[in-house]
Amino acid sequence: MKLNITAKESGKATANALFFVKKSIQFSAVLSDEGEVQVESVLDGISDGIFDDLEFVEIEGKATFFVNAAKERGVSSLDHLRMAAYRLAKQASKKQVPVVSLMLADAAPQQFKSIVHGLSYADYKFDAYKSVKKESFQVTFEIVAGEHTAEFKKIAEDVAVEQKAIVLARNLINTPAADLTPAQFVERAKTIAKYTDNLSIKVRDARQLEKEGFMGHVTVGKGSSRPPFMVTLCYDGTKPVRRTSADHLVIVGKGLCFDTGGLCLKAAKSMPTMISDMSGAATALAAIQAIATLKIPVKVSAVLCLAENAIGNTSVLPGDIFTAKNGKTVMVDNTDAEGRLVLSDGLAEAGLIGATHIVDLATLTGAMIRALGYAVAGFFSNDDDLARAVINCGENCCEKFWSMPLEEEYADSLKDKFADLKNTGSDAGAICAALFLQEFVPENTAWAHWDIAGTAFVDKKWKYTEYGATGFGVQTLIELARRMSAGPLSDSDGEYKTL
Repeated sequence: MKLNITAKESGKATANALFFVKKSIQFSAVLSDEGEVQVESVLDGISDGIFDDLEFVEIEGKATFFVNAAKERGVSSLDHLRMAAYRLAKQASKKQVPVVSLMLADAAPQQFKSIVHGLSYADYKFDAYKSVKKESFQVTFEIVAGEHTAEFKKIAEDVAVEQKAIVLARNLINTPAADLTPAQFVERAKTIAKYTDNLSIKVRDARQLEKEGFMGHVTVGKGSSRPPFMVTLCYDGTKPVRRTSADHLVIVGKGLCFDTGGLCLKAAKSMPTMISDMSGAATALAAIQAIATLKIPVKVSAVLCLAENAIGNTSVLPGDIFTAKNGKTVMVDNTDAEGRLVLSDGLAEAGLIGATHIVDLATLTGAMIRALGYAVAGFFSNDDDLARAVINCGENCCEKFWSMPLEEEYADSLKDKFADLKNTGSDAGAICAALFLQEFVPENTAWAHWDIAGTAFVDKKWKYTEYGATGFGVQTLIELARRMSAGPLSDSDGEYKTL
């Protein structure tokens, strides 16, 4: 997909596209009286079921797509536009239309951004392992923006950065585990740090992790021939603009490059999708790359907790006890509840590097999938301002979040007879997992835990994903960084504006 943003029509378009809601054309469409009659007739036909979404008819002598901008149920108006643009791009490519004109002079900046995201999503494909690759027809979309031309060009540049990050996350998640071991993930992170301005990297291997007491990684990873790593990436966007904000957002991502369940072995049918158990780390890496590239004036770090949960002669045994970085002892009740063990190290690292706000994200529990499915991510937070920011930023990015309770009534089920804690509770699986993680959150730190088990990877078509990794969370993290750069999250009257 190519984008050409211009103030006026160039005359090069081979087709037009009109977004509509019910019987109303959206944005600007300059038509003759005869054209108005033709459009009205088509919209009447769509309303009566004679025509359908993406109807391709001639209006004023030019082929025209009619795109329903309110087709899906349960999504926001911005997501309607994303979905409409996504379908348009797919159909235009299928019909091999070289240049499609979109009249968007009356679109608001957020609406335009949603449309460009939708067009961009249509380009994604993961065919690295196909012996025969199918080339998609490349369509140029001419955006007639009128007086918004300069502003829309800047938005399109930002979308290109965000989409590059989303593609990075999706490609990492979709890659088979044999080709993305913890060590190979580290190399990808090093490459990104090398070619991204103002992004530093620190890597701890298994020996260093054990020496420094990050025993969550060591405990989970010791059964595999592929050792664990913890990667810390840091970006400080406050220095170039001399901001004095003390806020430091640390994103902690679960990076289980494959999860067999360990000795508490998973069922065979659950295994293939375990390539996605590193979605949290992939999302964290992609987000910080975009944040640094966009030069958002805020301090952000990402901690990638990389390991492989495998079965071997040295695998952790159910009942084993280890001492976590913060000094608490943990009995491993279930080796398939391993994500929270590596995250305990990531949370400790976030405290060591001075986090004021932490977001950890992980494909953590099947309980969350059963509770909220594939369309909504459940999250837990100890801070109301951060929780509101997550929901609001998610809405701006067409990513749905639902605040879940940190219900202390279940906390006693995490107590162990011999250790301070055990890694599973008896009830409310997703809540108990969050309560366990809370035990490792540094004091006086705002924290949110995102359980993206349902939203990170889908096995059927959902929104802009045919199958596999969705890239969920990348945009919300970028938006959260923007929000924090505008001032304290508690300042609801700040000057922060979303696009």
